[in-house]
Formats: sequence, structure tokens, C-alpha cells
Amino acid sequence: MQAIILAAGFGTRLRPYTLIRPKPLFPILNRPLLHRLLDMLAAVGCRRIIVNCHHLATQVRDALGLYPEVICQYEPKILGTGGSLRLALNHLDDEPLLVMNGDIVHSIDLAAFYTHHCCSGNMVTMAVHDCPRFNTVSVAHDRVLSFQPVTGAQRLAFTGIHVVEPQVLAKIPEHSFFHIIDLYQELAGRGRVGILRVDGTLWRDIGTPEDYLQLHGDLLSGTGDKEIVGAGTMQGNWLLAENAQVAGGVELNDWGCLGHGVQVGEGARLARCVVWDGAVIAPGSRIEDAIVTGKGIEKEAEP
Repeated sequence: MQAIILAAGFGTRLRPYTLIRPKPLFPILNRPLLHRLLDMLAAVGCRRIIVNCHHLATQVRDALGLYPEVICQYEPKILGTGGSLRLALNHLDDEPLLVMNGDIVHSIDLAAFYTHHCCSGNMVTMAVHDCPRFNTVSVAHDRVLSFQPVTGAQRLAFTGIHVVEPQVLAKIPEHSFFHIIDLYQELAGRGRVGILRVDGTLWRDIGTPEDYLQLHGDLLSGTGDKEIVGAGTMQGNWLLAENAQVAGGVELNDWGCLGHGVQVGEGARLARCVVWDGAVIAPGSRIEDAIVTGKGIEKEAEP
């Protein structure tokens, strides 16, 4: 198996947080999301992995230091999903490529999905599910009909995980911006884009601050997927990194995370917060429903 994780985007819906950290490096239960995705691929025997980067690329490169076998594909300009995949073709063998967005938290069985594609005869196979907020793909009889509404067709959500044959990638123009969905639309019209439904598995897009906090709330309060393991120890519904320092009189209410090297001053009161590595919270602070970066850009999530 070979795979690419797409990690080049600007993450505009997550600003101002993505001005200081690219979205694939946002911590999920005190571990960078990118590391979690790489570990998932390694666990199913993926032998060649590419990670593309553009926005805050140095941070992505540094994060890959723990994974020396991973190929870092730096893109001086944004190429879109299609352009990035075409550039990656130079690193690939002549076999299907698993593509995964770098901003999703999921528990989809990647090995089973890849095997399904290899046995299907599809040029492209997309993992889809019923998620009304994102249902934009018109499907019928295990095939994508269109990425626009089709009368009488069921509409499902694309998970951001797909497998594509190398000859499809070769059709993409080189060194230019290109939307892969434009090519998939053409192939769908010829019945060459299949689907595999993955309903019932964990899948979250951390595209907004509210989504990011809600994911943590579900995972920490026990309503989320138990397979997503955190880094640290649990204190009630709070996950504390081993070297987090909490002064006397601190109240940790509802749920939350304290990252590596975090310091919480005396008498602070926190609720429903994700506190990133190295942040220092002043004594007596009152913080709720917030991502705390320690970089002076904190704000509460919208209700």
C-alpha cells in the first residue's frame, strides 16, 4: 500500500489558530493529528507515505522528524488536490494510491477500504457516509453519479479518503492548480467512480473552532470513540500531559486537555478548554469554551 496525506491547506475557517499552526498539527488529545494519521497508515502496513505541505511548511517538516521514512513533498505554491497528487506521481509505484485529508479524525478501516478498491475494478473509490451537514455526493448502486444534485439519487458525504489508480493521476496537468473533483466528475459520468459506505465509524472534520472543541468534548466525556487514545493521564474528564503543572486552588470543570509543559496558575478556573503545549495560564483566570494557544489569540468558541 502507498498513501499520501494532504497537509498543504491554509485552514482559513480555523483562523486565527492556523496562523500559528497548520491544521494537521492541531493536537487531538495532546497528540498532533498528523502523527495519529501516520500511525494509522503504519499499522496497516503502508510502506510508502507522502505528506505534502505549503502553509507553515517548516512546522510540517519538523513534525515529520519522528518519521524519517515519510516523503515530505513541499509545494512552493498551492496546487489543489489534483495538482498535489500529480506531483506525487514521481514518488509512486504503479499501483493504487490511498489519499487522505490531513484534517480529519476517523477510525475507518484503511486496509479493508484499500482491499475493496483493489477488488472492485474502479478507477477511483471514495469512502462515503450519511452525514447530512456534508451530504453533497449523488450516488446510486455503489457508484458516484455526480458531485451535484441528481433527481432521485441519494446524497452522501465524502470522507476525504479515496483510492485512485495511477493512470488517473497521469491525466492531471503538471505543475498547475487543479481540482481533483473536476476529473472525478468526468470519470463518474462514465461509471468509473465507486463508493464504499463507512457509516458507523468515527469521522470528524476539525474545520472550525467549534468542531475542534466538540470533538474533544465527545472524546473526553465518554461519548466519542474509545480507540482515540490520549497522551497523559485522566483527572475526571480532563486529560493532563505528564509534565503539565497545576497550582493550588485550580478548578478543572466539565472536560478539557492540558498539553505538554502547560502551567496553570493558582485559583484559575477552566471549563471545556483545549490548552496547547507550553501555554501559561495566569492565576485567577476564568476560561471557558476556548482553545488556549499561549500566543495571545485566545477567544471563546461561538455558542
